[in-house]
Amino acid sequence: MTSVDLPAARGAPLSLNSLGFAKPPSETRVVAAMSGGVDSSVVAAMLKREGYEVIGVTLQLYDHGAAVNKAGACCAGQDIHDARRVADMLGIPHYVLDYESRFRDQVMEDFADSYLAGETPIPCVKCNQSVKFKDLLGLARDVGADCMATGHYVQRIHGAAGPELHRGADPSRDQSYFLFATTRAQLDFLRFPLGGLPKSETRALAAEFGLAVAEKPDSQDICFVPTGKYASVVAKLRPGAIDPGEIVHVDGRVLGRHEGVIHYTVGQRRGLNIAVGEPLFVVRLDADAKRVIVGPREALAVKRIALKDVNWIGEAVSMEDDLDGRRVLVRVRSTRPPVPGTLETRAGWHIVLDDAEEGVAPGQAVVLYDADAPMRVLGGGWIARMA
Repeated sequence: MTSVDLPAARGAPLSLNSLGFAKPPSETRVVAAMSGGVDSSVVAAMLKREGYEVIGVTLQLYDHGAAVNKAGACCAGQDIHDARRVADMLGIPHYVLDYESRFRDQVMEDFADSYLAGETPIPCVKCNQSVKFKDLLGLARDVGADCMATGHYVQRIHGAAGPELHRGADPSRDQSYFLFATTRAQLDFLRFPLGGLPKSETRALAAEFGLAVAEKPDSQDICFVPTGKYASVVAKLRPGAIDPGEIVHVDGRVLGRHEGVIHYTVGQRRGLNIAVGEPLFVVRLDADAKRVIVGPREALAVKRIALKDVNWIGEAVSMEDDLDGRRVLVRVRSTRPPVPGTLETRAGWHIVLDDAEEGVAPGQAVVLYDADAPMRVLGGGWIARMA
């Protein structure tokens, strides 16, 4: 193919702008996903200062009611107001999209069904996987945007085979666990301007830009569970579906009764309301038999995990068997560091950990990182069972 010089200067190709496009920022349209928090607000301000054509978009996902003014809640009505104020100050167009029905269908319903099945769901991953990185990203393409920028603390690094997803530079803010389901096509379109920054610098930039949200607390709760009471939300979504049952020791002894498996999570110790003279933990939830299985701490140890719905964004492979025996780093909870393990793919996707981990629960995610380049995300999947 014959190369053609771009019109920046005859004989000299136009350099890439900060978002990776061979054209001036003023000719690059960016949809900024604005949640109303400090991170996404700083992203919009940074892009505006660089001269990009920025369009702010905020999603209304839930009828938040009492959550509107609750500090630390995410996606509350106050957040929409804050996003609008920031957009007005920056002088960029801002749109609020009603995705409430999509969010209920794709995230909230799944959340309720997972809890009733004895799983421990992560709705924030589902939201990124469906509503934000599917529906919203599609809208960004429809309005002619070159890319969509978010305030996530992850990095998009251009590798030999195209864009790669890497952990955020600040380990305390890294959000790669929640974005493992990002596809190659989505990663090609997404940008993460904060991925190389610590949170303290983001706060400083917010103050420098004069943003009203500079000191706004970070989101801590699931947006549709502002009180942290998951069981009450599930009961509202699935009235009459919560059944009592037995609390059973791993050795078969019936130790007591419970009011529904949704009140328990794997690894839980407090709130069991049983007294047997030894510390007991929730080891497993058997939703079909309506049983909460408890046992000593050592019963929580897991070394082999079966995965489902795996998303692989590492190097291209012709078939899954090519990955069998691949050494990886494995994160089984968002708050834990990755640990060494091995992939098994010849009879379904499995992870074998070098050392046992506790509190591994169906419904949670396992995120995989490159053992040779620990910052790189290779993908991940949902825990189906402890194999």
